[in-house]
Amino acid sequence: MIPAPFAYARPSTIDEALQAVASGGEDVKILAGGQSLIPVMRLRLAAPETVVDLTRVAELRGVREEGDAIVVGAMTTHSDVLSDPLIARYAPLIAEATETVADRQVRHRGTFGGALAHADPAGDLPAVALALDAEFVVAGLEGRRTVPAADFFVDYLTTALQEGELLVEIRIPKREGWGMHYEKFNRVAQAWSIVAVAAAVRMEGGRIAEARIGLTNMGPTPLRASAVEEALTGAEATGEAIAAAAEHAADGTTPSSDLNAQADYRQHLAQVLTRRAVTAAAGL
Repeated sequence: MIPAPFAYARPSTIDEALQAVASGGEDVKILAGGQSLIPVMRLRLAAPETVVDLTRVAELRGVREEGDAIVVGAMTTHSDVLSDPLIARYAPLIAEATETVADRQVRHRGTFGGALAHADPAGDLPAVALALDAEFVVAGLEGRRTVPAADFFVDYLTTALQEGELLVEIRIPKREGWGMHYEKFNRVAQAWSIVAVAAAVRMEGGRIAEARIGLTNMGPTPLRASAVEEALTGAEATGEAIAAAAEHAADGTTPSSDLNAQADYRQHLAQVLTRRAVTAAAGL
């Protein structure tokens, strides 16, 4: 189906983009990679007054090192994320999860920031950002602010972005030497996660000194498995200890029931996938 008529703006700087959003009317949509927006516009499930295309804003692309963090531009494509040496060194969990996103065609068009701002609970990157304690840098006409990942995802397809704001970059703490793994369960015919688990652990002398666990599709937003993290911290890196901690993976979650899985099955998957993800991250 052909989308409803809309005005189109294609700025080349962040300031121009903010001005375009501010002057675009009551219903403005941001076009990043377009892999989520274009399909719903073609179905006329979305009919924005104005579309602001960010593909020419060069300052929103790329990955750089900045002190104890790496900074990923919001318009950096999934394909570029996969090939970036800084991500491979300091945050391989991002690359591992990104490799499971859709297919090659989508990864060449879709963007890191676009996937995060879309905030689909079945998407792979929000839980990874949460597990890695990422920070989101948001720009508006009045300046910039930084939002921790724990506060960025507010509800289903809803983030802390306010009207007139843009996500410009994501800051990820360096975690060199940490073990990381993304474990995903999905239907072969599509890449959306039924459940997935992002795990990052720091080992010391055969014990798990720190653990970060993010859950995909276990509620309307990505979640941290805090009970698992607490159980793992200081525990011996053994299969038995990890399995015992993983039993708490579904604590406090509210997964949905749909055509892909019932809620209780998702809770079971969370336990199984957490055990697998942590075991792999710990190098066992």
